Amino acid sequence: MVREIVRDPSRLTQRAEPAGVEDLETARDLLDTLAAHREDCVGMAANMIGINRRVIVFEDEGGDMVMFNPEIIGESGPYEAEEGCLSLSGTRKARRWRTIKVRYQNELFQTRLKTFTGWTAQIIQHEIDHCEGILI
Repeated sequence: MVREIVRDPSRLTQRAEPAGVEDLETARDLLDTLAAHREDCVGMAANMIGINRRVIVFEDEGGDMVMFNPEIIGESGPYEAEEGCLSLSGTRKARRWRTIKVRYQNELFQTRLKTFTGWTAQIIQHEIDHCEGILI
């Protein structure tokens, strides 16, 4: 189901609760909402659709990827980026890492580790910031 985008900073700055199996529907709603906003958006976190759980979705290698309870456990190559957000107007500067290693759970809630670089790494960092209640 396509959900309305939350734009209220007081809701977006709350740290997300851990996700569980009950959040599989949240992931489906995030994917539907991302698809509906594909022209302006490359990733989303659950708090952007009003659900305060650690679930993110993003474009990755021509498809979409879902992560439950993502956390960055390694990074290298800091740089300054200019980013926009569907929940906010305009763009802002953000410090990012060129390469990140992420621990997360997949749709079967199996723990995975994966290294991401470049644009995909930047998207993931932005969405994990949402989970932490950090706005650009």
